[in-house]
Amino acid sequence: MVLVTLGYPLAKQIIMSFQKFGLEQQFGAPAEWVFFDNYKSILTNPYFWKVFGKSLLFCLVTASITMFIGIGLSLLLLRTAPWARRILNTTLVVVWAMPALASLTVWQWLIDPNFGLINWVLSSLGFKEMAHYNWLSGSVFTFYLVASIIIIWQSIPLVTISIYAALAQVSEDMLEASMLDGANNWQQIRHIMLPVISPVIALIGVLQIIWDLRVFTQIYVLQQSGGIQEETNLLGTYVYQTGISRGNYGMASALAMVILILTLVLTSHYLKMLFKQGEV
Repeated sequence: MVLVTLGYPLAKQIIMSFQKFGLEQQFGAPAEWVFFDNYKSILTNPYFWKVFGKSLLFCLVTASITMFIGIGLSLLLLRTAPWARRILNTTLVVVWAMPALASLTVWQWLIDPNFGLINWVLSSLGFKEMAHYNWLSGSVFTFYLVASIIIIWQSIPLVTISIYAALAQVSEDMLEASMLDGANNWQQIRHIMLPVISPVIALIGVLQIIWDLRVFTQIYVLQQSGGIQEETNLLGTYVYQTGISRGNYGMASALAMVILILTLVLTSHYLKMLFKQGEV
């Protein structure tokens, strides 16, 4: 099943990345082999490196904030009363289960230039220039700010629930022994809990980096709602525009392979750590 669902598409993508594959080839025309020309065009294109730099910065900021809030909420879940924990867990599951397009629709209502709640609140607080501000086309910074907030909001539930599940398995005997030795709550968290669950944190962190580096749905939907496409492209939307919108599937395949290699390079340290821990 893995070979059929993942292996064949990957092999096809690798082959197409060495070909000139466009709309004609979609209808049966033979593909011309160009070998490394697609890769050369990508790596010598300044726009690609601009998009990659923005994607990397966006990924690191978004993933870091997500992990920080997720770990904080998981520690809160561990210390709260059972009834409060049930309410918070239920809220997180509802947020996590909400379809991405449905949640994006709600967020677009919130930031609507004319009737959005956020603009109304800001203007009521004295920021009159925000009364009809367009968050998606006003500036690239506000576009990425909105996108980052939405992605963080959608990602926090999985991070929180996963890390909380790991924290709940930390030995009570170990914690009681540390209390007898005079350790306070912060020392227990820093020197016992977090080191014990570090494999889980590393795994969730790697997945978050991968997801945020190739994010597509949120950026694409926000672009269609008024964002400036060329200036707000990240790697996911860049591949889509190259392949689907422009019909250059060979170039898009090469671009996807470059992104895959860069992702593996960025996460190689954490992957090695996970493999070592798995062997232990």
